[in-house]
Amino acid sequence: MHLFKLLFLLILTPYFAVAEVHETTLANGMRVLVKQDSRSPVVVSQVWYRAGSIDEVNGKTGIAHVLEHMMFKGTKSSKPGQFSEIIAAAGGRENAFTGADYTCYFQQLEKSQLPVALKMEADRMQNLVITEKEFNKEINVVMEERRWRTDDKPTSKVNELMQSLAFVSHPYGRPIVGWMDDLENMNYADAQEWYDDWYAPNNAILVVAGDVIPSDVFKLAKKYFENIPSRQIKSRKPQIEAKQEGVRRASLKAPSKLSYIQMGYKVPALNKDLKQDSADIYALEVLAGILSNTSTSRLNQNIVNEAGLAVSASASYAMLTRGGLSLLELYATPSEGVDVLTVEKALKDEVAKIVEFGVTDEELNRIKTGVIASDVYQKDSVFYQGMQIGQLETMGYPHQLMDQYTNKIKAVNSKQVQAVAKKYLIDEKLTVVTLDPQPLDPNHKPQGRPHAH
Repeated sequence: MHLFKLLFLLILTPYFAVAEVHETTLANGMRVLVKQDSRSPVVVSQVWYRAGSIDEVNGKTGIAHVLEHMMFKGTKSSKPGQFSEIIAAAGGRENAFTGADYTCYFQQLEKSQLPVALKMEADRMQNLVITEKEFNKEINVVMEERRWRTDDKPTSKVNELMQSLAFVSHPYGRPIVGWMDDLENMNYADAQEWYDDWYAPNNAILVVAGDVIPSDVFKLAKKYFENIPSRQIKSRKPQIEAKQEGVRRASLKAPSKLSYIQMGYKVPALNKDLKQDSADIYALEVLAGILSNTSTSRLNQNIVNEAGLAVSASASYAMLTRGGLSLLELYATPSEGVDVLTVEKALKDEVAKIVEFGVTDEELNRIKTGVIASDVYQKDSVFYQGMQIGQLETMGYPHQLMDQYTNKIKAVNSKQVQAVAKKYLIDEKLTVVTLDPQPLDPNHKPQGRPHAH
């Protein structure tokens, strides 16, 4: 199963400005959004639950992802694995992913097979059967997945440490896959509790994109989902990160040929109220692109190509989150023989140049051209059209945000980029984690294994 972190959200594109999203709400509170795209006889169905690792509590980290696995283990009328078998027999593909802010289940099928997917999704929304036997088998699979994705990969361990150090009182500090100790002490009752707490139609969104007629989709949604009773959803407490007042640092020892550095500056995400001033957010988005969007970006050009201090260097920023917080992160793998402190200084120097001199019109134009180019690419995927709608709406943003994105990016100027670099990329908001490489064992075998249900 895929583990999507909010720090790697899809780039939004303006395609939806000319392609209307149709919406209705069922009597039980379940929202249904449909995007018609008739270029090929394909349909994508996605059910999004507003429940991710951000909603977990200490001692039960990873339960959102574990429940995602259990959703394929049968219902009152189906056997474990039968969901996947039926979709495959219909010529489709399906999977699911868990993020900090949501969990999503999807199918991609020939358009006439949409009722098959909706019927089964409705079934497992209300009739999932979680047995101790199936849970005990699947929790071992999840632990193998954690070993494969995190414990066996030094840079993943650095990232996990970064999140937990940067966010000390906010749930974004917890790994989506969960801490191993929590997984080892989890039981099937924990999965049942998560299902009962969050898996209700009034906490879910159905997104359908492809060669469909919206009114037909609404009829199908009503047929399969509307009789599922709504439930009272647990109230969510405010989760506010403690104020950071200085650089936080950590070093991780792990077998590796090269060292590694990850730096994260606390920055805001876009406010859910789109009427509020959002200039800083779009300027941060452009800043991340100028640092790291192409082979000619500043980090790659100056630190990798010209100075030869690193074999790779990049940056990222997720401007959309349900939790209201984000990080603008810088990553680099120092070249052999170059210490991490030298690379850290080089990364900070690139930021300092922007603070002092701003950015060029050429750089701004490159970023803006890239946004338009990404639109052309994203248009070709019905799946990602649905993804954009589902991510936005589940995190609390209106899908109309997609209509604004390109124009907002085009409006960013050099002074704004310079201003946000000066305002946010400061030591008081900085967390740094470095990898201290240890000798590699030639006989070492990976602890975990990849998983596909």
